[in-house]
Amino acid sequence: MIHVTRRRMIHQSGLALFGATLPSIATAAGRAERPPTAEAEGDESPADAISSGPLVALNRSPRSVQEYYVRRVREVMREGDARRGALRTKADAERYVADVRERLRRCFGPMPGKTPLKARVTGTHRRDGYQIENVIYESRPGFLVTANLHIPTGRPGPFPGVLVPVGHFGSGKLGSQTLAQGMVKQGYVALAFDPIGQGERYQYVGSDLQPAHGRGTGEHIYSGVRMPLVGETLPAWFLWDCIRSLDYLIERPEVDARHLGITGSSGGGNQTKLLCGFDERLTMAAPSCNVTSLRRIVENERPLDPENLPWGLLAQGLDHSDFIAAMAPRPVMLFGQENDFFDARGFEEASARLRSLYRLLGAEQNFAAILGTGSHGFSKPNREAMYAWFNRWTGISGNNGEPEITREKPEDLLCTPHGQVADIQSTSEFSHGRDLSKKLRASRPQLTGAALVEKIIATLKLPAREGVPEYRIMTGTSSRGFPKKNHGEYLLETEPDIQVFVYRLSDGRLLSRPPRGPRRAVLYVSHRSADVELRTDPWLKQMCDAEPEAAFYACDLRGMGESQPGLSTPDNPLKSRVDNMHAGFGVLFDYPTAGQRTHDLLRVLDWLGGFDHEEVHLVARGWGAVPGTFAAVLHDRVVQVTLKHALTSYADVAETRDYDWPWAALVPGVLKSFDLPDCYRELKRKQLRQIEPASAAGVPA
Repeated sequence: MIHVTRRRMIHQSGLALFGATLPSIATAAGRAERPPTAEAEGDESPADAISSGPLVALNRSPRSVQEYYVRRVREVMREGDARRGALRTKADAERYVADVRERLRRCFGPMPGKTPLKARVTGTHRRDGYQIENVIYESRPGFLVTANLHIPTGRPGPFPGVLVPVGHFGSGKLGSQTLAQGMVKQGYVALAFDPIGQGERYQYVGSDLQPAHGRGTGEHIYSGVRMPLVGETLPAWFLWDCIRSLDYLIERPEVDARHLGITGSSGGGNQTKLLCGFDERLTMAAPSCNVTSLRRIVENERPLDPENLPWGLLAQGLDHSDFIAAMAPRPVMLFGQENDFFDARGFEEASARLRSLYRLLGAEQNFAAILGTGSHGFSKPNREAMYAWFNRWTGISGNNGEPEITREKPEDLLCTPHGQVADIQSTSEFSHGRDLSKKLRASRPQLTGAALVEKIIATLKLPAREGVPEYRIMTGTSSRGFPKKNHGEYLLETEPDIQVFVYRLSDGRLLSRPPRGPRRAVLYVSHRSADVELRTDPWLKQMCDAEPEAAFYACDLRGMGESQPGLSTPDNPLKSRVDNMHAGFGVLFDYPTAGQRTHDLLRVLDWLGGFDHEEVHLVARGWGAVPGTFAAVLHDRVVQVTLKHALTSYADVAETRDYDWPWAALVPGVLKSFDLPDCYRELKRKQLRQIEPASAAGVPA
C-alpha cells in the first residue's frame, strides 16, 4: 500500500489517495491511520481490501467534469463553425462582424465613464534618438497606472502611436523593454504600462511593499476569483486600462492619432486581443502567443488566469478569433509558436476563420498569420515581421530589422518613489470591490419567499428539472468504517456526462436499489469527500446516531470527492490546476460551479423522493454548505437544515482583504440581488441550525 505525505496526491487504479491535504478531515502529516472496520457478511468484495492501511479516498469518476466541459465546448465550436460556414457575401460578413461586436459587449457589460487621466511625468531619461518618460495616470478615479513612454527625438513628428502591454512578468513593464525600444527606434511613440498585479501595480502588498498573494498570475487569480461577486470582472478591468492607456497616448502631441496600434505577447497578447474587440480607434494590431481556440484549451486541460475568461463568452457562442473578427477589416497580424502551450492547432483554426472572413470583406491583404518554430514568447523573427507589418500601414520606410536593444536599469524606469502605487495612496481593485459591496448591501431589498427563490434560480443559472434522474447501482463495500456497518453506492446522472455519487448507510447489506422509506431521510453534503469525512469526522457519526429511524445518505457533488479532477491540487484550491480551470469555464458558460453543484443536489433530492423519502434533513459542511444552502431554500422536500462551517456571507468575502474560499464556491453577480444571510433567514422556517459559521478566512481546519 502506498503511503501518502502532506501536499501530495497519488492516483492508483482510479483511486485518489489523500494525506493531510483535506482540511480537518484527514490524518496528520505523514501518518497513515487504519479506519475502523466491521466484519463483512459473506465473501470479501475486491473493494474491501482498500479499507485496510492508509486513508484512501474513493475517486472513481475523476474525468466526468472534464468530459462535460469538453463536450459542451465542442458543441459551441460546431455551432460557431456552422454560422461562419454559412457566410457567403460581403454583406453576410459585415453582419457577422456587427453581431460579434454586440455579443462581446454583452460579455463585458457597460464600461465605466471616462474621468480625467490626471497624467503626470515623474522622470525623464534621454537616450540616443529617443527619450523615456516615466508617467502615472488614472484609469479610474484614484486608480493609478504606471507606464514608460518612449518618444523618438531628432526627427520631425508626430509619430504613429503603439501600446505595448506586457506579459506575465512579475516586473511588469520592464519585460516590455525589447518591444518598446524596437518600436521607438523604428519611429513610433511606444507606451509600455504595468498591468494590474504586476510591476508597480500590485493590489495586495505588505508593509514591505512586497506582493502578498503572488506575482502576476498569483494575484490575478486572487483578484479575478472574487471580483465577480459584485458584478465586476478582471477581463473588463484589463480592457479598461488598455482603453485609458490609448486615451493617454492620443492626448500626447507627439502622437499621430491616424495611426494607432497595439502589440504584446502572452498576457500582453491577451490584452491586445481584448482591445481589438472593443476600440475602433485602433488602426492595426499584432497579438502574439495568445490567440488559439477554447476547444484546445479545455481539451488540453490548460487553466487560464481570470483576465483570459470573459463572463459568458462561450454562452454567447464566441471564441478567441471573434475578438479579432470584431476589428475586421482593419489590419491584424497574428503570431504563434509551434512549441507553445497555446496550442498551434487552435492558432491555425483561428487564422483560417479570420482569413476567410477578411476575404469575404474584400480585405484579404489586411490579415496575416505567422506560426514560428520556437516556444512561448515573441521571438526576434516574429518581432521583425511585426515591425514590417506596422511599417507597411504607417508608411514608415527603412530597415525593418530589430535595432540594438540596451537594457535599462530597473530603477530608472520606476514611476513611484519606492516601486509601488500602494505607497502613494492609489485606490485598489479590492477597495473598489469592498466599497461597491457596501453600497449594494445598503441598497438592495431584503428578499424573502418567492422573490428570493426567483433570484437564486436566475443568479445560479439553474436549468429546469424533470422527473427522477437515472442512476447506476455500484459495487459497494461493507467495511469502509462508515458510521453504519454497511452501505449501498449509487451513481446519479444529473446532467449528461455528470455523475454524482450517493451512499446510503445501512445496518443490513445493500446490493440493489435503495429500499423504499422511511418517510424521513438525512442527506449529508460533503465538504471535500463524503467517503473520507464519513470515516474520520465524529460529528457525522453523531448526526447519524441522532436519527436512528431515518435513512442516512451522503453525497459528493460534481468535482468533489468521487469526481475530484485528476490533476487538481486539493491542498491549494485557489490555485489548483483543473479545479480552477473548470470554475473558469463555468464563468465562460455563464453557469457558475456553485449553480452546477446546486443543480446536482436538487437532482439528488428529486431522486430521494422516488424512494418515498418525503422529508429530508439536509446536512452540509464547508464548501458543500454553499449548494446545500441554495438547495434547501429551493426544494420543498427539505424540512430541516444543519450547516457546519457555512460561509457567513458573500459580502464578508468581498469586504475582507484576505479571503480563502475557492472559485467554485463564489457566485458571479450575487451581491447585486441577495446574499447568504437572506437564505439563512428564509431557512429558519426549516429549523436551520448553524454550527461554527466560517468567515472569509475559510473553513476552520
